[in-house]
This record gives sequence, C-alpha cells and structure tokens, in this order.
Amino acid sequence: MLARLSASPDVYPQKIDLNSLMVLLVQFDADAYRRASFLDDRILTPATVGAWAGVDPVSDASRLVRDARPVHFIFHTGHVGSTLVSRLLDETGTVLSLREPLPLRTLAEAHDAAGRTDALLSDEEFGRITATLMRLWSRGYQATRSVVIKATSSAGRLATALLSASEVSRAIYLNLRAEPYLATLLGGQNSPTDLRGHGPERMRRLQSHTGSPLAPLHSLSLGELAAMSWLAESWSQRDALKQFPNRIFALDFDRFLESVGSSMGRILGHFGLPAETRQLEALGRSPVLTRYSKAPEFAYTPDVRAELLRDSRRRNGDQIRQGLAWLERLAASDDAVAEIVQGSGG
Repeated sequence: MLARLSASPDVYPQKIDLNSLMVLLVQFDADAYRRASFLDDRILTPATVGAWAGVDPVSDASRLVRDARPVHFIFHTGHVGSTLVSRLLDETGTVLSLREPLPLRTLAEAHDAAGRTDALLSDEEFGRITATLMRLWSRGYQATRSVVIKATSSAGRLATALLSASEVSRAIYLNLRAEPYLATLLGGQNSPTDLRGHGPERMRRLQSHTGSPLAPLHSLSLGELAAMSWLAESWSQRDALKQFPNRIFALDFDRFLESVGSSMGRILGHFGLPAETRQLEALGRSPVLTRYSKAPEFAYTPDVRAELLRDSRRRNGDQIRQGLAWLERLAASDDAVAEIVQGSGG
C-alpha cells in the first residue's frame, strides 16, 4: 500500500496517531468517497483492507505525488449545509470531495497545543505532517479538477494554518445568523450531548479570544451553550476572513438556499472550476436537495428544514431567548463580540 500511495487516492490516509507517529492507510475507491458522509472511523468495517505505516515513510511517499490538484476547503460553523454543498460539488463530476477527514481533527488538536510544554509536536513537525497530508489530499482521479475538503465545524480553527501551508488553496466559510443557528441546534435530538461534548474545547477557545469574564461551562443553560458554540465557531470564521480576505468568502446558508444555482456558481468560480449556466440550473434542481446529506437514504428538503425550524422555535423559544440574551450581554462588554454579532445580523 505504501508503494501505491503516491499514485492514486485509492490508498487513503484514514487516521494519524501522534503518539506512535503512525498513519493508517486503507484501500478506498471513487465510489466509496462519493458515498461517505464522514471519513472518520465510520468508514472502517470488518472488510476494510488497511495497514499502519510510519509518518516518515508516508511523508517520503507523498513527495512522489505527481499531477497534484488544488486542494480547497469548506469550513463552517456547524449545522449549516456544508455536507449539502459538498454533495452538490460531487454532482459537477470535476471534484473529489473529502468529507470530514479524521486527520484534520488530529491536526486541529495538535495546533491547539503549539508552543505549550505538553505539545507532542514541534512547529517543524506540525508543518511537515500538514504538508504531507496536503500532498496526499491533492491526489485525484482522471476527471478530478480540484479536491475539496469539507472540514468538521471545530476544524475551522485550523483554517489559517492550512491556507498558510498552501498558496493555491481557497475556502468558503458557511454560516448562519445566531437565531436560526440556535433554533437548528436546539431542535436536534442529540443537541444536549453534542453541546456538552464540544463545550470544553469551544469554551477554552472563546476564553482565549475575549477579555471578558465568562460564566463556567457547567452553569450555562442549553440555549447559552448553543450561543457559546455559535460564538466560538463564528470567531474562527472572523479570524480566517481577516487573515485571508481574498481567499475565503463567507456564505449564509439561508441565502444559499434562496438561490442554489447562483450560489453554486459563485462557489465554483471561487474554486477555479467551470460553472456553465445549464450546469448551475441542474444543480438548483438536483435530487441531492431532496435528501438528508449526511444520510441520503432519508428524505429532507428545504421545506422540511423550514418546518423543523418553526417547530424548534415553538418548543425551544425560551432557550433561544436565553442564548441570544447571553450574546447581547457579552457584546455589550466586548467590541469583538459585538462586531461578530452585528456582522451576522444578530
């Protein structure tokens, strides 16, 4: 597998273990990439063929990659249609989509520790592993014009490091205004578990940004937890846009749904991909828009989404108000928070 690594995406670096400095390589193919909503451990089955290899030989093999495609990114604040956009890019036939590659999360965690005494990687080692992955992610199939990586929401904090590592890479940053974001998160069945699970890491990031004192995580209501999550991820977007204003553009998911074809035209143009009128019209009518992107076996349309949001606002109105009030209080004492809240439309 190591010998074939540079030649084709059919050997995929599924995960990296920074403790042992080993990479898990698995056999994959174009259909498997297209089916996969997540490239994490959910793609591993008893039938998976794979093997561990050292970071050094994998890095050496990555330098043999030829005909590298541009690697672009979909960053997002969470639950804002990033998988839908990724699947619509699949429909163009010119994009190899990598949805939530697990090594990206590992890089984000390693980047958080940079400069600390407990960091497993030096800055040089972090840069070398990032460059290795970028080279491997750049492999494509015959029709591939670009590779577009759809990150997890929390990996948005890595956006500036990734774009700094590749001058040709571009990104979009999908988002929602605070109120529909809260309604979306609070409407989910697993929201309490999800918000509490990601809460400590998001709170640490947020506290590193703001000089205002923050209430302890355990004291926040569910609505305030959702608001804190929105603010932490929106802050990552703010930082990325400030550093790379010409290589990233932000896109509100509600505005995207209002005109899917023209929005996809803007995305394709930003990534340097062809965007013909007939193709954009087809994307605006794509069957992808009628399925739940993370689990395409389930029907899900923009109208269904709108009804779920209305239901969430009815059921979770008090928590939504608590979250928005939490943001307003913090914005009153922190100009950066006020900028983020006002910039989103509140």
